[in-house]
Amino acid sequence: MSLTQQFTQAQEDVKTLTKRPSDEQLLNLYALYKQATEGDNTTSKPGMFDIKGQFKWKMWKEKEGMSKDAAMQAYVDLVNGLLQTHK
Repeated sequence: MSLTQQFTQAQEDVKTLTKRPSDEQLLNLYALYKQATEGDNTTSKPGMFDIKGQFKWKMWKEKEGMSKDAAMQAYVDLVNGLLQTHK
């Protein structure tokens, strides 16, 4: 299975989790997904009243420079780990 196929499968698999991942894990999933699909974060930082948006923006910004393939693989690895512990 190619990395792209694994990434697509991981996106489906993550929806089958029966326990909610931690906030940190959810932010990592978001950031890795965005890095894999859009590349580096070039968006404006959210306003100071958008706390959730700021956390998401910051986590994605921390992935800057990571290749799309590396982000896809990290996403797949994270989902596979969550499937072990959150099913």
